[in-house]
Amino acid sequence: MNQKQRFKTLLETPGIIAAPGAYDCLTAKIIENSGFSAVYMTGAGTSVAKYGYPDLALTTATEMISSARDICSIVDIPVIADADTGYGGILNVQRTIRDYERSGVAAVHLEDQEFPKRCGHLDGKQVIETSDMVSKIKAAVDARDDPNFTLIVRTDALAVTSWDDTIDRCWQYIDAGADALFVEALRSRHEVEAIAKLFPVPMLYNFVETGKSPLYNIVELEDIGFKIVIYPVSALLTVCNVVSNVMNELKQFGSTGHLVENMLAVSEAFDMVGLSDMLQTSEIYNPQA
Repeated sequence: MNQKQRFKTLLETPGIIAAPGAYDCLTAKIIENSGFSAVYMTGAGTSVAKYGYPDLALTTATEMISSARDICSIVDIPVIADADTGYGGILNVQRTIRDYERSGVAAVHLEDQEFPKRCGHLDGKQVIETSDMVSKIKAAVDARDDPNFTLIVRTDALAVTSWDDTIDRCWQYIDAGADALFVEALRSRHEVEAIAKLFPVPMLYNFVETGKSPLYNIVELEDIGFKIVIYPVSALLTVCNVVSNVMNELKQFGSTGHLVENMLAVSEAFDMVGLSDMLQTSEIYNPQA
């Protein structure tokens, strides 16, 4: 069973899928080691942490797909990837889908913002016409080779047009071939509970700690009716805070010796990415070493 099939099986199995956000191989490996069944390659986190840009569509398809390929190469759990707007028109969408599928990811989400897009929890977003997004979805469906490759369709219309338009878009996106839906930046418990029960496809919830949506625990989200929950910036926001504090301490005191109790040993950090297993493998082939 490949990762695409594994993710489809998770979608068809009772229970919610929790996919914390990874922006590099280390965070992906930590997520896997923590026992999660899937990992989400965050577009915002990749843009900020790997390329040093805010989430304003400044990373390219090539950069994002390369990052996804790296992550897929070191984890054995399905990867969900952010495909933004598909990075252009219909032909760009098809190439994006083909290249993401070849990278090893199990699923992507494609959104209906205008290009250049921005983080879904920022103000000032714009969305394309519904008919244009329907064409993109149909093109994406036709571009994939493996029917198990999951296409999650995201709409940002709620903050731009209206609730009614959002619902209409979701129905049309399903008709066009969306395997799952992602309604971005739900603003209230009423909206959250209403959207979760409206559609016959799996629903994704975006858990952004300092964003616009209510922060439910995973049991609540499953009870409400969501099938997938992603945590795109949990690691990123924590790392930004922790590393900033460490650097401030180093600047002020000229040492981080007083912070050692909050750090891992070097060997423990290496073990997170397979040190012990690699050394054992090396001994098999080099018994005299």
